[in-house]
Amino acid sequence: MVKKTMVDKRPFDFLNNAIDNKVLIKLKNGSKYRGTLKTFDVHINAFLEDAEKLENDQVKQKLGSVFLRGDNITYISP
Repeated sequence: MVKKTMVDKRPFDFLNNAIDNKVLIKLKNGSKYRGTLKTFDVHINAFLEDAEKLENDQVKQKLGSVFLRGDNITYISP
């Protein structure tokens, strides 16, 4: 049996594995958010809990729960 690597998986598999874990999300306008990914949809709209807005990799503002629109997201990193 061949073991699958991250390269062999689909993008949604990556996101499903990230649920209930901390992620870093960068938006097209350059702003970054860190929080626990609770859910996402086919448009990559993302809902974070315990979210923080970062500036220069430092916490600028604690936000709590946030919804980030998928078409504004540049990347999601675990």
